[in-house]
Amino acid sequence: MISSDVIRGYNDTIILFLLLERESYGYEISKNIKEISDGKYVIKETTLYSAFNRLLKNEYIESFHKDETHGKKRTYYRITEKGRRYYQDKCLEWEITKEVINRFIQ
Repeated sequence: MISSDVIRGYNDTIILFLLLERESYGYEISKNIKEISDGKYVIKETTLYSAFNRLLKNEYIESFHKDETHGKKRTYYRITEKGRRYYQDKCLEWEITKEVINRFIQ
């Protein structure tokens, strides 16, 4: 498992990546993170929803409700154009971060 301290600065990037292809909701996003990381990273619910709030506040994502088959409303999220630009910036930042950290890893 990866320490949440190590990955904390990239939770937003991970969430935005998952929203690039299609809109989604919290549980599905959490499940996809676990699956894509082969179970090496499990995002805590509080971490996920605090990231959603931060992304919403910065207008990187927007939320909306959909009625599910059993009449329940579920909150979905989708990435905005501003979010797509932010995601690209974070990807460039990650490349530089890897380059620097790799200089100190043997």
